[in-house]
Amino acid sequence: MASLKWCSKIAQLGGLKMRSRVRYFFIMLQFLFTVTTTIVIMYIFKKHNHKIRQTWGQLQLKILGIKLEFEGQLDQTAQMVVFNHQSILDIIIFEALYPKNLAWVAKKQIADLPFLGQILKIPDMIIIDRENKAGLVKLIKQTKQHLNNGRPIAIFPEGTRSDGKKMLKFKMGAKIIAEKHNTKIQPILIIGSRNCIDSQQLKAKKATVSIVYLPAVYAKKSENWYKELEQNMNYEFNKRIKKYEIYI
Repeated sequence: MASLKWCSKIAQLGGLKMRSRVRYFFIMLQFLFTVTTTIVIMYIFKKHNHKIRQTWGQLQLKILGIKLEFEGQLDQTAQMVVFNHQSILDIIIFEALYPKNLAWVAKKQIADLPFLGQILKIPDMIIIDRENKAGLVKLIKQTKQHLNNGRPIAIFPEGTRSDGKKMLKFKMGAKIIAEKHNTKIQPILIIGSRNCIDSQQLKAKKATVSIVYLPAVYAKKSENWYKELEQNMNYEFNKRIKKYEIYI
C-alpha cells in the first residue's frame, strides 16, 4: 500500500512538471509575439515608448496570472533603484509598476540580438559592454544623461540571475554609478519570481511574487554604504525567502 501511494505521488509530481514545462513554452511563444508587436508600436510612436512598455508589462502580468503582494513604500524621489535578480519576470513587473520611465542597465549581448535587441535600443536603455575597457566612461556618460532627463537608473547589482534561493555577490557597477552622480538609491527585493518563470529549468506556473520596498540610502564615497546595502538586502531577503516554494 505504501509503495502504491509513493508511486502515485511520483506520478502527480511528474504531471505537475510536465504542465509547468508546457506552460513555459507557451509563455515564451507569446513573449516572442508580444515583444515583436511592442517593438513595432514603439518604433511608430517613439515619444510614447514608456506608456507602451508599461501597457505591455501590465498585460503580461494578467496573461501570466501573477499575484503581487507589497511591503514598504516606493520612494519616487530615488534616482536609482537596485533589485535582486531571479527571473525575466523581474523586469516585466517593474515595467508594469514603476510610474517613471526607468533606464535599465543591460548587457550588450541582449542589445545585439537581431531585431529583438530593439526592445533596448528604441527606448534608449543603457547598454554596457563588459569586454570593452572604454565601457565605463560610456556608462557614466549615459547614466548622467538619463538622470538629467528625469529617468531613474535601474540596475541588478548581482549582474546576472540567481537561483532564487539566495542572492549573489554584488558587482561594482552600481556603486560606481551611484557615487559618481551622488544618487539617492532605493533597494527593492523581488521574491518568488523564479517560481513563476524559471528559464534554466524551463518551468512556469501561476504564483505570488512579493515586492519589498526598503528604505532609500545615499551614495557616499567616504562611507562603506555599498557593502552595508548588500548586507541589508541579503538579510531582508533571507528573512522572507523560506515561505516560497522554489523549484529544485
